[in-house]
Amino acid sequence: MTPQLGWKESLFGSVLAAIGASLCCVAPLALLAVGISGAWIGSLTAFEPYRPVFVGLTLLFLGVAFHKLYFAPKTCVPGSPCADPRTAKRQRLVFWIVAPLLLGLLAAPWLAPLFY
Repeated sequence: MTPQLGWKESLFGSVLAAIGASLCCVAPLALLAVGISGAWIGSLTAFEPYRPVFVGLTLLFLGVAFHKLYFAPKTCVPGSPCADPRTAKRQRLVFWIVAPLLLGLLAAPWLAPLFY
């Protein structure tokens, strides 16, 4: 039996992949903004060649989470938390809060030149 990837795992995977995708570009600026500096920050640009892989993983995991929340059939025992319709609403709300933030994080290197 293969383990199933749920919406929480896919959303968490997309967050990690988006952080990986922005490690080369957004992380140095964020570190400098909070006062952390050093010559080692320049080495974060070594992750730039892997950015397309992380962007693809982020979009893949977001797609899996969307599919799980909207299209996958739910098998819930009556009386369990997943049978409550409010649970599905909360899960979808979390998805729609996290997804634009992640997409903004992915778009930051392309949007940054507009601000400076």
